[in-house]
Amino acid sequence: METILIIDDTEEIKTQLKWGMGSDYAVFLAGNYAEALAIFRKQKPKVVTLDLGLPPDEEGTTEGFRCLETMVKESPDTKVIVITGNDQRQTALRAVQSGAYDFYQKPIDLKELKVIVQRAFHLSNLERENRSLHGELEEKAGETGGMFSQCPAMQDVFATIRKIASSEASVLIIGESGTGKELVARSIHAKSLRKGHTFVPINCGAIPENLLESELFGHEKGAFTGAQSQVQGKFEFAHEGTLFLDEIAELPGNLQVKLLRFLQDKTIQRVGGREDIAVNARIIAATNIDIAKAMQDGKFREDLYYRIGVITITLPALRERGDDVVVLSNLFLGRFSREAGKNLKGFAPESLEVLRSHPWPGNVRELENVIHRAVIMSEGALITPEDLGFAEPTAKQLGKADAVTLKEVRDRAERERVLSAMDKYQGNIAKTAEELGISRPTLYDLLKKHKISYA
Repeated sequence: METILIIDDTEEIKTQLKWGMGSDYAVFLAGNYAEALAIFRKQKPKVVTLDLGLPPDEEGTTEGFRCLETMVKESPDTKVIVITGNDQRQTALRAVQSGAYDFYQKPIDLKELKVIVQRAFHLSNLERENRSLHGELEEKAGETGGMFSQCPAMQDVFATIRKIASSEASVLIIGESGTGKELVARSIHAKSLRKGHTFVPINCGAIPENLLESELFGHEKGAFTGAQSQVQGKFEFAHEGTLFLDEIAELPGNLQVKLLRFLQDKTIQRVGGREDIAVNARIIAATNIDIAKAMQDGKFREDLYYRIGVITITLPALRERGDDVVVLSNLFLGRFSREAGKNLKGFAPESLEVLRSHPWPGNVRELENVIHRAVIMSEGALITPEDLGFAEPTAKQLGKADAVTLKEVRDRAERERVLSAMDKYQGNIAKTAEELGISRPTLYDLLKKHKISYA
């Protein structure tokens, strides 16, 4: 039976409430601060009714607020229903701001109060189930390298990871920016026989071409101006472990040849060196471009593709993953709420509508950034569209989505999100792309698509 604590210094009211609720709940009674706290800490009730006028300040609210603040601090999930007089509306509002779940004005109508209590228990149980679900989801995400999904396409990805992890085959991961390609690579490494050795990631598109060869293969002393000592490259650092080559399609032609040679005979040469160095490293690569078109255009070697893509994993975009956007949003909300020390309850209904309708061009990375921002910006118990960085008119328009096509809804939300970020950073492309969780080329594509000027 659920437990409720009734705190009131009037015996008649305590008797009335115990009689009225005793058949539905285990009722405990207290008449002052000390007695209330002792029962509260021992019985841990989910719901409390609290009259603020407790002794020795029966005519004021000092003791009542002291009791409320202590209970909220010790157990933020407890639903405290404050009972006030008709002329104490401001006091009641202050109580809600201090953490009370609701307030009820005297005189007490038992039938009405029982409805409020019943609703408080219902909400408490829902929140408890939600926390339990969050725990299960995080546990499952831990089993898949921080990834979680309920959609069939991602379940196939997880199954593939389990099958190939223990092999030595090279892997090519294909997916849009922000879909979690590095997480997949790390998950493969963590489940492989190499898991006790180093996982070395490098973004081939983030390093200037004239430095990339040395970064990957190392160099000998005197190989070029400024090469004052021998330096090992990423291949050697990944010996016995895994080398993750992100954005592999950005590799220039001469380095594609050197990578192909490594895949064939497992040796490299440092820049300026002539000695073959044996390296035992597994290669996992990733790209967000159409690799078939890159080969057709002569930008990527076909023989390298067949070597690097012994196994190919294609990651779906977030917009193709159904309700994953809501599940992931709740996971991120729980994580960032704990980090920020906030007791956020969830998302407002209109926020869920926005989350489901937004096209997420930056995929999971964009979603994570948006939820992180929302937790920081939030002031209430529920995340609003404004907290998410979406303008309120957008949310209202999305509520009328049945009048337009889904593509029109997504395009509208996408355009407004880009405009909002561009306005925030006064047209700064780098900062806007970072805010949206997308690459600069992707942002340029969106600006062109929606005819947004960035001059």
